[in-house]
Amino acid sequence: MPDLSKPPAYPSSHDLLAGRKVVITAAAGTGIGYATAKRCMEEGAQVLISDIHASRLRTSAERLREEVGRQPAAQLCNVTRQEDVETLFAAAQRHLGAVDVVINNAGLGGTANLMDMTDQQWSSVLDVTLNGTFRMTRAAMQAMRRQGGAIVNNASVLGWRAQKGQAHYAAAKAGVMALTRCAALEGAEFGIRVNAVAPSLAMHPFLAKVTSDDLLRELEAKEAYGRAAEVWEVANVIVFLASDYASYMTGETVSVSSQRA
Repeated sequence: MPDLSKPPAYPSSHDLLAGRKVVITAAAGTGIGYATAKRCMEEGAQVLISDIHASRLRTSAERLREEVGRQPAAQLCNVTRQEDVETLFAAAQRHLGAVDVVINNAGLGGTANLMDMTDQQWSSVLDVTLNGTFRMTRAAMQAMRRQGGAIVNNASVLGWRAQKGQAHYAAAKAGVMALTRCAALEGAEFGIRVNAVAPSLAMHPFLAKVTSDDLLRELEAKEAYGRAAEVWEVANVIVFLASDYASYMTGETVSVSSQRA
């Protein structure tokens, strides 16, 4: 019997995205975005990664070349700026041609009790996490309206359940889920599928750096397997939703966790 308290072996590739042109936001660093870029490239996709941090974006592109053997395209993008979103899709057209898949990973978190939360704290999280996903989804649908495609949004289990100090983030992620459902209905007539993933706890070095050991242990204890997900385990589900294996799925939010509510 497998020990589910430990991560499984890293999966082999099966060319699930062979020939696909994929754009991924917030793909620099060590989190879900980077893991998704790597898995997409391993599954045969041509990838353009974007991020708000120039040096981190450059380093991530070089690291992907070393790990996968191919260099992804890269473009700076702040999803709170419409002009940046337009520049990103122009770069994608230039480097990749017609875009088949857009993965909206950009988001901003934080912790603040509602009674103490400032307008700026609320607005910053909503503008990156929800409004940024809206801007990217709108641009993606405009780019895909002739040939179809797939959009995968990064939501969170907090879009379903309550947690103290997370009113802004939970509201934003619930909005991402609602946006996903509505965009899916509008995209269907153009052959555009829109789905989302909802991770709970995915471990990476940055999260470990900004989260106390006590809180991490508490969160891990709530998981069915008693551990956090590896970022590539979330990326695997994103790859599935982007692939033809999910051809009849649209408007869905898939929980990558045991904690749907």
